[in-house]
Amino acid sequence: ASNVGMLSLQVSCLCGSAPCLLCGCCPSAKNSTVSRLLFTFFLFLGTLVSIIMIIPGVEKELHKLPGFCEGSGSVLGVQTHVDCRSFLGHKAVYRMGFAMAAFFFFFAVIMVCVRSSKDPRAAVQNGFWFFKFLVLVGITVGAFYIPDGAFTSVWFYFGVVGSFLFILIQLVLLIDFAHSWSQLWLRNANEGNAKGWYAALCVFTFIFYATSVAAIVLLYVYYTKPEGCTEGKVLVSINLILCLVVSAVSILPKIQDAQPHSGLLQASLITLYTVYVTWSALANVPTQTCNPTLLVRNSTGSETATQPLTTWWDAPSIVGLIIFILCTLFISVRSSDHPQVNKLMLTEESAAGAGSEATAVESGLHRAYDNEQDGVSYNYTFFHLCLLLAALYIMMTLTNWYRPDESLQVLTSPWTAVWVKICSSWAGLLLYLWTLVAPLVLPDRDFS
Repeated sequence: ASNVGMLSLQVSCLCGSAPCLLCGCCPSAKNSTVSRLLFTFFLFLGTLVSIIMIIPGVEKELHKLPGFCEGSGSVLGVQTHVDCRSFLGHKAVYRMGFAMAAFFFFFAVIMVCVRSSKDPRAAVQNGFWFFKFLVLVGITVGAFYIPDGAFTSVWFYFGVVGSFLFILIQLVLLIDFAHSWSQLWLRNANEGNAKGWYAALCVFTFIFYATSVAAIVLLYVYYTKPEGCTEGKVLVSINLILCLVVSAVSILPKIQDAQPHSGLLQASLITLYTVYVTWSALANVPTQTCNPTLLVRNSTGSETATQPLTTWWDAPSIVGLIIFILCTLFISVRSSDHPQVNKLMLTEESAAGAGSEATAVESGLHRAYDNEQDGVSYNYTFFHLCLLLAALYIMMTLTNWYRPDESLQVLTSPWTAVWVKICSSWAGLLLYLWTLVAPLVLPDRDFS
């Protein structure tokens, strides 16, 4: 009987709810939060595999995969004598990105219109983790057998669009974080030791602005020249002016009357993020004289023997990877204090499951409790779409937004990457500006 009980417990851990995988390891938690964290873990696992595959030592061995490199085969569907081993890391990351995107798209489709945990599909969202892992592995193996054809060139544009949208999601989360941070510290200032809290706000605001100014100076120094590099000068100058505009608007008296909690802390954080996106864009300028960090990856020649075939760990990519990790974790655990942000991110506070929480705590069980019996606490489909966009973003980050040129001899950085990043920075600044002026433009709406 005891053996039967142990077997049923093991089966439930494979097929049951998310927390069973964490029995005895973690305190009681919401089922919705644990499920999001486990899906995020799948994304991080795929990211780790991509990073391993793009390491030069591993990349050189990928040609041993059956059918993955035929030497003088086809690249982008054109027969050529290019040694495809020079693009193996690039190809592997694209196929891993496709596998993760397909995995999350599959769950986004099947979870459409799930309203509560009473829906049978909710059990699929919150359980069957072993089989989900097998599905991800199966899609990944299949992705590596996708013929070159036009796959790389077409999937590049999917990655561009997805990355653009994910950069905007990052900015929405950053705005929400900045507003929550400012409100918390201002609330603490009102409750006591006001000078200390206000001083802390001023210190962080000064650090963010000082870092932004220093970064802009460095951009002018390293990514522009006294003669030439007009595009870099114009792009940095435009974003500098826009950052000054949003900073000035954030402290206007009418804006302060409509939103007392808005201020320079939020503006300084948005400015710093905008400067980073500008830096990332300039790192993709395909002109060597205007871009000291430009990586030229030849498929032939003596340089290939002495230099790594593929490298992604330049400074903009490392910072992008860190921001990616923080934002995806924030998506998994976030629950904003702002109703407007919750509506935008399709997240809501749910009082359902309070009884389950009490039962779990009283019984001393280390498991998750179902907090979505009366209604889901986040939109399942939208969450999976966010992870899909995150998968495309990290795919583009690890490949530095590079693609093979028309001659199929060099991996180059196209102007497309530059303009997508710059446009995303402009869209983000306009979005933040809208959050400031919306209460004045639409006085009948509740923006509390």
